[in-house]
Amino acid sequence: MTCPMCGKPTSKAARPFCSKRCADLDLARWLNGSYAVPSDEPDDLADLDEALDTARRAARKEKPH
Repeated sequence: MTCPMCGKPTSKAARPFCSKRCADLDLARWLNGSYAVPSDEPDDLADLDEALDTARRAARKEKPH
């Protein structure tokens, strides 16, 4: 198995990385937002509230009376 950061062979102590340095670099990328999971959700809470209100209004209109 090779290190996902640099491609060197992994070490037992830092697996799946080759060293603590590569593990720390990977963690830093997660913490600074370089790695992110794609989402269709709004970034801002105000936008999220607005989206929820819109969805609730649409759901009320779809219900049979």
